[in-house]
Amino acid sequence: MEANKKNRRLLRLQGASFAVLFLAAVGLIAWLSTRYHFQADWTAAGRHTLAPASVALLAELQDPIRITAFARQSELVATRRQISDLVGRYQRHKPDLTLSFVDPDMAPDRVRSEGISFDGEMVVEYQGRKQHVQQINEQALTNTLHKLARAGERKVLFLEGHGERNPEGGANHDYGAFGEQLRNKGFHIARLNLTATPEIPADAALLVIASPQVDLFPGEVKLIQDYVERGGNLLWLAEPEGRHQLDPLAAQLGLAFHPGTVVDPTTQLLGIDNAAFAVVADYPPHAIVQDLASVTLFPFAAAIDPAGVGEPWQATPFLRTVPRAWSEGGVMQGAISYDAGSDVAGPLTLAVALERARPQAGATEAPADEDPSAGAQQRVAVIGDGDFLANAYLGNGANQELGERLINWLSHDDALMHIPPKAAVDTRLELSPLLSGVIGVSFLFLIPGGLVIAGVVIWLKRRKR
Repeated sequence: MEANKKNRRLLRLQGASFAVLFLAAVGLIAWLSTRYHFQADWTAAGRHTLAPASVALLAELQDPIRITAFARQSELVATRRQISDLVGRYQRHKPDLTLSFVDPDMAPDRVRSEGISFDGEMVVEYQGRKQHVQQINEQALTNTLHKLARAGERKVLFLEGHGERNPEGGANHDYGAFGEQLRNKGFHIARLNLTATPEIPADAALLVIASPQVDLFPGEVKLIQDYVERGGNLLWLAEPEGRHQLDPLAAQLGLAFHPGTVVDPTTQLLGIDNAAFAVVADYPPHAIVQDLASVTLFPFAAAIDPAGVGEPWQATPFLRTVPRAWSEGGVMQGAISYDAGSDVAGPLTLAVALERARPQAGATEAPADEDPSAGAQQRVAVIGDGDFLANAYLGNGANQELGERLINWLSHDDALMHIPPKAAVDTRLELSPLLSGVIGVSFLFLIPGGLVIAGVVIWLKRRKR
């Protein structure tokens, strides 16, 4: 192109147009970034993404949430950054969730009035209610939000007076550790003695019968049957030794128990010498055990036969043994083997979940002050073992997680099943000694030597020109 005055003017106009369009595009992108947001989590475990249960819970929370974090402002402490990263994941799904920081050293009076105990402790407020969070992780914060979202307090009643397991006891057979976990998740734990208080409160979210050791009175059994008949949720933890006059309750539900104790040869592979331990590794499809990856251990369990369950109940077995297990009808001493004449072959059902439409006022009068958030379905779970939640066995496998899922399902807290912690699986690079040596030699000798040789070759070629 011949350079003349006209061409130069066109080139200047073209350059100016490009500059204007480029600045306009940058400005448009900047404006769009204030209106729209996109973020991708490429970590292997998705540790920067909320679990589906957390996202579903945030969608149900209609009112604003305010979080106040009491953390020191110091470059040497990463607490504030951890809190900001965690809360930021929630704010992407709920814009009206606000976070503010308070330096405990600068506001000692407020620290005392709020009852702050740890640096990094958060106070979460929703609809005028407050809860404290002392762990900076998704499970703790989501569970706290779920507590605040509950319309009313969930009251779990443990039957007592017949040698049942104590939800506040510290003995190996008691449920003290499990009861503490339930209290931490916002449940109100109470004990009920039907001989002293001959009625089951209508505001109870759940009644737990935890392995009675002596017989119940007929009047107590009738009170429990009436509670179930009018729509109460129930968790019955039975034992192989007997029902202790609760057979009418089993008949009301359409359940039967196989005689004897479940024997599972699989436990020998796990180093358990006692034959009266059953291991469950594969779970049938049910909300209680959905995505439950770890095994659960059941010492001295009884097998359940749900064949007699009929309308309007819907029965779903959710814990089953392996096929080679059996229910031993003989004495659990010495060498134990399967006897086709007296034993029941596996696979055996260890737990059954029952559901039906909650009875309406009419033939059976529903409580007038029933919690409206209790759900339209009545739920009952019957398990042939109570030891798996005891202090001595709660830490085995996924026993504690299974217990929490049971209580959540029975009290209609389906959204709060379990949020597993996300491990940062991609933060370490593990190399074999051979590969480490190859990389070391390459960076120390081969690459520098190659560069030196290439430089010498280039220098020699240029010298010959």
